[in-house]
Amino acid sequence: MSNFIDFPRRRLLSAILATGSLGLTGLPRIVQALTLTPRQSSGPFYPEELPLDDDNDLVKVAGQRGVAQGRITHLFGRVIDERGRPVEQARVEIWQCNAYGRYHHPRDRRNVPLDPNFQGHGQFITQADGAYRFRTIKPVAYPGRAPHIHFAISGPGFEPLVTQMFVAGAPENAGDYLFNSIQDPAAQSSVLVTFEPSHTATELQGRFDIVLAGNGQFGR
Repeated sequence: MSNFIDFPRRRLLSAILATGSLGLTGLPRIVQALTLTPRQSSGPFYPEELPLDDDNDLVKVAGQRGVAQGRITHLFGRVIDERGRPVEQARVEIWQCNAYGRYHHPRDRRNVPLDPNFQGHGQFITQADGAYRFRTIKPVAYPGRAPHIHFAISGPGFEPLVTQMFVAGAPENAGDYLFNSIQDPAAQSSVLVTFEPSHTATELQGRFDIVLAGNGQFGR
């Protein structure tokens, strides 16, 4: 797979304007760095014990016959540095509440059902292309919070990152204190994901690329 990252037209134009001229090859001499994914709180509900079934498919749990409640969603993207280079061997973790708004956590005592068919936490290790993929459910709101999914990225050669992904267009975003704590408009926009129909009429898909600060120890 190619390591080339397609820059949005506006970002490429900004890079050209910033340099004031083109190089001899007709390409800009400097490419503007990508917006770093902002750090966010891990929240109180990171699992105290990881589930025995802890793969990247959160809607099917080993030993259970059913499928998780909620809109099945294929969530994918790449872990890259600010120059667009893929990050290999990054451990990508996600965790989120179930379709009723409750986490698999002993401190979450809200009077809504648990879902035995929802894994609640999953992980994936990136390969040379930096790509990751999860099958989960579209996140839902609960009192005080907009729909979101927690992410933690760790691995060799970079500082661990904890962040949250939000749903583009969700009305609850306007009142979510963590989403609105991101002051930089570009950084705030970078954690919004648009969910679109997938290969079936009932499933969704969304892309969330995670941009880490490069330190010369990873990327190709």
